[in-house]
Formats: sequence, C-alpha cells, structure tokens
Amino acid sequence: MSVREELIKKYAEDLKAKCGLTPNMDLLTKVTIDCGPSIYNADSSTVASSQPSELATVKNNFLIKKLGLSDSPALDEGINAVMEKYGKSNKHKFRAVVYYLLVLHFKKESHYK
Repeated sequence: MSVREELIKKYAEDLKAKCGLTPNMDLLTKVTIDCGPSIYNADSSTVASSQPSELATVKNNFLIKKLGLSDSPALDEGINAVMEKYGKSNKHKFRAVVYYLLVLHFKKESHYK
C-alpha cells in the first residue's frame, strides 16, 4: 500500500470516527490527490482552525481558487460549519478531510467528476 493510500484510509477512518460519515472513497481519493504534496508534510497536512490566517488560506486557495466559489460571508459560514462538524476541540484536522467536508457542504462534488 502506498503512502497516499494509507493516508486516504486514515482520512476515511477520521471521517467515520469524528464526523459520523461513511465517505465516498472515490471522492475522498480525488480530493486528497488535489491537495498535492501538502498531505505529506506534518505542518501543511493539517488545518489550524484557531488561526484566522489558516482559515483565510482555506477560503482563498481552496474554496475560491480551486472550487471557483465567489467570496461571500457564506464561505466563512461554511468553513465554520465544517470545523464544528469535525470538532473544534480536535487538534488534528487533516486538510484532505476538511476539504472533503467543504466539497460536501457546498455541493461541489461535480468538480471532481
């Protein structure tokens, strides 16, 4: 099993345990691949939800640039909803899981078809 496959398995387990979701593995794989090399770096593989600059990066680089959403208060609300779902007290929020949850929240699964 490759490192990426092991990480995807870990992300799926995180979604089940912390969010109560059974992930669509095809979509989770595509979102993970879309994260690029950031998933292999300890710092960039997670999202620090308590840091406004980190949330701005998620908003600008993923929601606006990758998914093509327009900047609006709805983006911040979506990010907050996802962070709440993943667990505010959970210190290790994997970037791929956050992005997967954002794709579901904004109903952008078609972006990964």
